[in-house]
Amino acid sequence: MPLVNSFGSKGRLVLSTLFIYAVIFELAYCQNDAQEQRTSPGRKAGKPKLGKVTNKGPRAVTAKVKAVPAAQAQTFLTQVLNRGKFTRVGEMISVQSGDTLELRCRGKPVQWGVPSYLEEDDDGRLKTAQFERYGVLTLVNTTGADTGEYTCYPMYCEDTDCRKEYDKAVKVFVFFPDPQELFVPSSDYYEVIQLRTNWPTVLPCQVTSPEAKVTLHREFPPVEVAVDGTEISFNVKKGFTIHRPRPYHAGALYCVASLGNLRQSSTKYMLIYVNYPMAPPAPVIQASTSTVTVGENLRVSCTVVGEQDVAIEITWEYPGQQIGRPMYTQDSVSPVSGGPARQQTQSVLLVDEVRDVDQGTYTCTAQNLQGAKSVTTTIKVVPKTKPKKP
Repeated sequence: MPLVNSFGSKGRLVLSTLFIYAVIFELAYCQNDAQEQRTSPGRKAGKPKLGKVTNKGPRAVTAKVKAVPAAQAQTFLTQVLNRGKFTRVGEMISVQSGDTLELRCRGKPVQWGVPSYLEEDDDGRLKTAQFERYGVLTLVNTTGADTGEYTCYPMYCEDTDCRKEYDKAVKVFVFFPDPQELFVPSSDYYEVIQLRTNWPTVLPCQVTSPEAKVTLHREFPPVEVAVDGTEISFNVKKGFTIHRPRPYHAGALYCVASLGNLRQSSTKYMLIYVNYPMAPPAPVIQASTSTVTVGENLRVSCTVVGEQDVAIEITWEYPGQQIGRPMYTQDSVSPVSGGPARQQTQSVLLVDEVRDVDQGTYTCTAQNLQGAKSVTTTIKVVPKTKPKKP
């Protein structure tokens, strides 16, 4: 028993020593990160290196670093607060307009994506820097217009070739509440948006504060539009979504935001309804004959049966084009009886007094908003038979 007690005391002493070493190692690691940001060669504290802008759409900002394999550690974002405090960010955060936004993203190296507004207004307020274990994004003199999604992309590098690891990207939506502006400012008085039958439509009336109450309104007649969460829904990061656009959704709409005693209207959205087809057209081509004699007339028809009120454009390619033979067509659109609302679109190519040059392949191409499809037929031209001598 005394031997066991003695062994247990030594074991506890060893575990205590290991715990102290672990704490010391972690403190040294954190100090190294902080020291790295303060004393990196060629950089002054609080002045990260200005990033390079690439791509269009969301702005990609990359600090120049030596290309090395990306770190295998899990990527995450932290926000740097006052007095050197850090906090792990979630899906959304708010930074008061005028304050500085500073984000850290663990990775070596990383690339940043920012709202398109910052791409267009590159006035030096946005800076990035790459340190040993993480990248830093800093945005100063912030305004409500800076509201949007900020993304950190870890980079995988081989020699000088680097690519984004999209599956490991981390995102945060940042609001910049402005006491004077409830909506993200826009230079346009109104914006034209197509209502597509096969695609949800978004009215991007983006607010600067997640606390703002937002409603949707129609200009004429002046009524508030019901938002039931099914036909129309609202997301504070995106705006209003019309999930299955219909003709009655068309018109002039706008959003109204209210917060406290402040109430403001957004940009007007002119919604235009477009009946998009369900699929590309399926044309059928047919010639009056596959063999025609020189001097005779030829008719080649191209027919498409599709959805009602869906425009279809039919174009032709034919052998006579090579010598500038003019094209004569008869085009028509007519309803198809029976079943669902359908219509027939037809184009007939007329070739008068066929010549040898008219022999070859005739191609009809039908196109709608979903795509195009071509069909062909081949015509053989034979010479006139000479009358037999009596």
